[in-house]
Amino acid sequence: MSTILLFFFLLIAAVNLAYFVSFFSFASAKKSSFAPAAQPVSVIICAKNEAQNLNSFLPSILDQDHPDFEVILINDASMDETLEVMEKFKELDPRIQIVDVKNNEAFWANKKYALTLGIKRAKNTHLLFTDADCAPQSNSWISEMCRNLQEETSIVLGYGGYFKNKSSFLNKLIRFETLLTAIQYFSYAKLGSPYMGVGRNLAYTSGLFYQQSGFASHLHLRSGDDDLFVNEAATSINTSICDYPAAFTRSVPKSTFSAWIKQKRRHVSTAKNYKKKHKLLLALFYFSQVMFWTLFLILLFAENWQISTVTFGIVILIKAALYYKSAERLDEKDVVWLFPILELFLIFTQSGIFIANIFSKPTHWK
Repeated sequence: MSTILLFFFLLIAAVNLAYFVSFFSFASAKKSSFAPAAQPVSVIICAKNEAQNLNSFLPSILDQDHPDFEVILINDASMDETLEVMEKFKELDPRIQIVDVKNNEAFWANKKYALTLGIKRAKNTHLLFTDADCAPQSNSWISEMCRNLQEETSIVLGYGGYFKNKSSFLNKLIRFETLLTAIQYFSYAKLGSPYMGVGRNLAYTSGLFYQQSGFASHLHLRSGDDDLFVNEAATSINTSICDYPAAFTRSVPKSTFSAWIKQKRRHVSTAKNYKKKHKLLLALFYFSQVMFWTLFLILLFAENWQISTVTFGIVILIKAALYYKSAERLDEKDVVWLFPILELFLIFTQSGIFIANIFSKPTHWK
């Protein structure tokens, strides 16, 4: 029995290793040589009950050193002072345009409906998206993110990280999960099969949006304005990545485990709507992760434990190299030293999320 388990473990280890070797396509990739963009850009921010965050982070958008941009602020039927805050900023800055969305019976609490109205208001063809709780990490964020929007490129995938709290395990777990997700979607894009992006930092053209009929194919779903749109519209030709540090955004992470789980349940629920090839590849990766750790822990007590331990060590070393190189590019190096613990914790947390989503549906975005 132990021999069969060992064989299965070696097979799983090979599959898991193949994924992480392929992820070096991002970690070792050269950065693009395009000059920072100067073309007109419309920055679009959809906010629901975000008065405090707008006060905190909107100034970093308005302070961008870009020659020509407007800011489309979408008030998505907020119940706090979000609209009043938007109007206050508009009085101070004429580049701001406000779209005040009222709840529509057919599109109740649907962020995609609100975003569509905002996109229709934009006067520029280059659109850059972020969230109300996000802060660009430099005043050249707009120029850096849009530098790759060239003739053939109509989608740019950026990195949206989270603010650091080095003393918090939850903060490290959230940032590790964000790092791993970024490694995956950047690597897939580099390998010619882009499958998702994050709305905290994403650019595309209005022409592509209208060509895809916007969010029409998944308008009925609760989330996916970012990843499902990219999954449907992105190709090996029209998609680029931007991992310049000046192009990063950072957001306020969840402060409680239950709030983070609720957020992740929403995100995970969209994956079943990806293209079949992406669902297969992502499912196989997750399965190889679960089985790699599970079988190793079992084989520690088997007679051939030496073979499984050496194999485990080799895979862990290669993973460590990949995580370190990627974290170096994305300024997340402090989570690398805990990656075996964080990876193991994340794997089994995700299992719980998958099971929970089977029995109940996650709630709307706010």
